[in-house]
Amino acid sequence: MVVIAMSPSPPDSPREPDDLRRLADDLRRDVAWLRAEVHAKALMIEKLRAELAVLRRARFGRSSEKLETQVEQLELMIDELEEGAAETLARAGVAEQDAAEATETGASSKKKRKPSNRAPLPDHLPAETLVHEAPCVCPTCGGDKFGRIGADEREVLEYVPSHFKRVVHVRPKMSCRACETIVQAPMPTLPIEKGRPGPALLAHVVVSKYCDHLPLHRQADIYARSGVEIDRSVMAGWIGRLAGLLEPLSERIERHVRAGLALHADDTPVPVLDPGRGRTKTGRLWTAVRDERPFGSTAPPAAFYRYSPDRKAEHAHALLAGCRGFLHADGYAGFADLYAPDAKTGVARLTEVACWAHARRKIYDVLVETGSPAAREALERIARLFAVEADIRGRSPPERREVRQRRSAPILADLKAFLGATLAKISGKSSLAGAIRYATSRWEALTRFVDDGRLEMTNNAAERAIRPLALGRKNYLFAGSDEGGRRAAVMYTLIETARLNDVDPEAWLVDVIGRIADHPINRIDQLLPWNWSPVPAQAKAA
Repeated sequence: MVVIAMSPSPPDSPREPDDLRRLADDLRRDVAWLRAEVHAKALMIEKLRAELAVLRRARFGRSSEKLETQVEQLELMIDELEEGAAETLARAGVAEQDAAEATETGASSKKKRKPSNRAPLPDHLPAETLVHEAPCVCPTCGGDKFGRIGADEREVLEYVPSHFKRVVHVRPKMSCRACETIVQAPMPTLPIEKGRPGPALLAHVVVSKYCDHLPLHRQADIYARSGVEIDRSVMAGWIGRLAGLLEPLSERIERHVRAGLALHADDTPVPVLDPGRGRTKTGRLWTAVRDERPFGSTAPPAAFYRYSPDRKAEHAHALLAGCRGFLHADGYAGFADLYAPDAKTGVARLTEVACWAHARRKIYDVLVETGSPAAREALERIARLFAVEADIRGRSPPERREVRQRRSAPILADLKAFLGATLAKISGKSSLAGAIRYATSRWEALTRFVDDGRLEMTNNAAERAIRPLALGRKNYLFAGSDEGGRRAAVMYTLIETARLNDVDPEAWLVDVIGRIADHPINRIDQLLPWNWSPVPAQAKAA
């Protein structure tokens, strides 16, 4: 039984109807002022979100490092405004309730509460039921006999912090009574020989750093709050050992990617400590992605990464060693030799497929900078091409080619004519002229996708694979050495490939780390993300 009692009014609260009405009017004015304040903050939040969206679109370009601080500050500012707006709304709600109570004293309220539009909590979450028993004695008559007439339920989403546990491996020694032979079960192989971390802890440290972007010193602080002291250098040693243990799996993913017919490639800078000069240098993390899902292939998607101390063309060649087919990439000059015909065969190793996202971005920057009507017109025409791609995603290559020939080819012909006519009317030194020349000078590579349904219009698959690295760079500040960059490449290969296959990276790594030391190298394919399935105990825990 639920008893609701109104709190008694303070001694100085007005009691006369006229005084109550004046109080209600004052409170309503307060509510109106608070709502106006919330509206102003909402407008500011929308403005900041628009600015943030512009910065996020640009943050992965060549000058992306200069934008990181601005992006972070805008995100913090939006957080503060949203927190302030929530607090103001709470105050407005209290004031509005007080005004209603002042007006409706002695009368029933006619205002009905609006139904909640909240989405239900996920069914897969474990449930804990707390029963709050009604009083044993009626507060009105003092009776102690009750009949149940129903129950009210309210769900609350709660968080249970992760926790550590000690796992004690006990191996009894048994002696044969007949011959006194000692029999004992062998100790299970540990991921790190003579080490103390279990597979789940190791997987959590790796995923926290390379997937959730938590540097090791921050992880050490978090674990210390749970009463477990793990030195940062100890965790660094764990990751070093794991990189060597898991490298064969990374190499197998690399071979799978290189076997693809149409690849995506990109790179991003990584600051690396250079102790000899007392400052940092700029290394590079490269990625090659195989993702054939857009044209309906059943080949598993995968991404592999390589580290290099600089951006010389030889590293681009090493990234794509042995690859044949098509390469989606930006205009980096280091790829140019890969598109050249071989001296012996006369056939190029790779055929260039240029990226419309890059071409569009340059025109968009001109629109933002100058408000050019010609830039806006060009963007509207390019948007029609992207709309066609959205309609045919996942269809077979012949279907995609037929639709592109019918719908995209006329748009491209009109766009080329429009860009040529615009270029003839404007200054050759203008930013718009530069953006147009970027597209027209690569026109054959930009339009190659029309004639082959296996190709994409953009290199967005590689840009998506690079994005986690940019987020990690923001938190790590720098890699400790060239070897640290190489280890990062191994870990990113594993984690991002698992994510591409909709596999929980941590659950997968827990199982793989626990098994790989004893797993036959000739059956390494069994541990690849697309061949893996959780064991029943893991599935139940998940």
